[in-house]
Parts: sequence; C-alpha cells; structure tokens
Amino acid sequence: MSLGLWVLAGAVAAGVVLSALKAWVDGRFRGKSEDDVERVTAAELGGELGERATLLQFSSAFCAPCRATRRTLAEVETMVDGVRHVELDAESHLELVRRLDILRTPTTLVLDGTGAVVKRASGAPRKPDVIAALAVAMDRQPS
Repeated sequence: MSLGLWVLAGAVAAGVVLSALKAWVDGRFRGKSEDDVERVTAAELGGELGERATLLQFSSAFCAPCRATRRTLAEVETMVDGVRHVELDAESHLELVRRLDILRTPTTLVLDGTGAVVKRASGAPRKPDVIAALAVAMDRQPS
C-alpha cells in the first residue's frame, strides 16, 4: 500500500471521528457550575425576563440552524407557562456575546426566573432537550 493511500485512509478516519463527535455534541445542553453563575438582566434583553424561565437564543442573519432553533423554542414557549423566548442578533449585541462567551450561532441559554444562566447549548437543540433544561431552570430556587 502506498503512502498516499495511508494518508487518504487516515484523513477519512479522522473526518468520520470528527463528524461523529460534532453530531454527538451539537445541540446538547450543558450545565453551569454553581460557582460560575452569570446573569442576564431584562435591560440587556430589551424586555422582560420570563416569569419562570427564559430561553435566550443568539442568532445571526445567514444561519440556517437558527431558523430551526427559533421554531423549536417558540413552540416550547407556547407549551410551558411562564417561559419567554428571546432571540438576539449576535452582531448587534457583541458586548453580551463576549461576556457570555458565545462562540457560534445558534447558541441557546436557559435562564431561571432571576436571569441566571442554568444551561447552554450550541447548535440546534431538540425539543425534548429544551424541555428537560427548562425543568432544571424552573426547579431552581431564586437566590
């Protein structure tokens, strides 16, 4: 077997592994440690926080997964009382994007009733994952 074929096989294997890893991680909610709590205020959102929780979505103009995320989060908002979905354009809110370490769009943050970031997901989340993350946020007692 020639060196070229070995390089090609290695590149294909690396591509498969990286694709599987991205598919496994994309859209999954990760928790925040209790010591690393960030808060988002109503003023930063340009409106009120949800009574029980807020789904904060960072999007960009030409992001196809952002549209799917918008539909999913809007549907969950109608299903769960006291939950508000807010979508912000990442380019228009660069200071907040930097402070919250938003690296790609869509990124969804689940905030509790006080605006504390409880969970976050990069990529388009699935509806059951959003509902599970909301349950965690709504179970948290306000500080």
